[in-house]
Amino acid sequence: MADLDAFKEEVRAFIAEHLPEELRVGNRTDLPGEPLGKWINAMADRGWVTPDWPTEYGGGGLDRKHTAALRAELKAVRAPTVTSFGVSMLGPTLLEYGTEEQKKQHLIPISKHTVRWCQGFSEPGSGSDLASLQCRAVREGDEYVITGQKIWTTGAHRADWIFCLVRTDTEAPKHEGISFILFPMNQPGVEVAPLTLIDGTAHFSQVFFDGARASADQVVGPLNGGWTVAKRLLQHERSTDGSSDGGIGGASKETLAQFVQREVGMENGVLADHGIRERLAAWEIDKKALGLTMRRAAEEARAGQKGRDIGSLGKFRWANMVKTEQDIAMEASGTQGLGWDGPGFEAAELERTKKWLITRADSIWGGTNEIQLNVIAKRVLGLPE
Repeated sequence: MADLDAFKEEVRAFIAEHLPEELRVGNRTDLPGEPLGKWINAMADRGWVTPDWPTEYGGGGLDRKHTAALRAELKAVRAPTVTSFGVSMLGPTLLEYGTEEQKKQHLIPISKHTVRWCQGFSEPGSGSDLASLQCRAVREGDEYVITGQKIWTTGAHRADWIFCLVRTDTEAPKHEGISFILFPMNQPGVEVAPLTLIDGTAHFSQVFFDGARASADQVVGPLNGGWTVAKRLLQHERSTDGSSDGGIGGASKETLAQFVQREVGMENGVLADHGIRERLAAWEIDKKALGLTMRRAAEEARAGQKGRDIGSLGKFRWANMVKTEQDIAMEASGTQGLGWDGPGFEAAELERTKKWLITRADSIWGGTNEIQLNVIAKRVLGLPE
């Protein structure tokens, strides 16, 4: 593997060649499609969409230091990156629990960003108590027939495949009769009903299964052992949020003060407000503490120390911090802080409002704050049940 300094130069040359200035704004929803597609394809060709995955599954085969260097260079120029469910959640889970056939079938398309995934976990009566889910899968020959409903399924209307928790044994205790299964969305028996939010967008959907089919060889991990697989996937989801400061303070190496000034406009004079300055300073301290805690946890994991579900701690702190981040930006914006209709509320104000609104859900998805605190009490602090 290349010397680290030489590798950084290689990444910078790649960025200079393939990343146009118009894309150097982070992971925004309004990026031009054709340049973004070319950039993602160039990243995929190098294996850099999933840089630390093995090369045989479409990854870059990079070690920890080279992966960190790549991500730092991309972050420094605010390059858009792939943050899909396949990359951050399903892929790492398949690397651990999937059969060789499942890995070959699914990991390369994820690394090439050619297949979109959604997550079928929550149900109308099974949110925080996820193990009470009722969506059923019944074996018929070489397939499972799936009947039931999922809700709050992000991106279901665009997804090609779903990774889904289903009940395969109705007689077993609720945690022990669940299986983790993969199946395509574009088939008879799958109906997607988007849920329109207050801001007019429809990120989430209800999904109804009425005789949908999944191949029996698409069960990940043991039959009826899906709860263990799902918990591991949720650790990946939560660690993606809290493992670093990547999702906090924008996509570049800026302070929250710089982020807020960029959000509300430099002419606002936000830093003249003593109260806001104090909140900015407290937030930066929390950000540093979170980063150091998650880095220490990563080092412990690499050293073979197990048993602490530190991802829940990271997710809990991250969810609260992104809320605070947007609260400060909203407060600093004054009368233009919250709204999407009427005089003065143009595209920039609308985008800011959407950011603030979506952070209200950050303490819910991936396990509510209350669930995270329960996990921290049991698995981090070792407190009795």
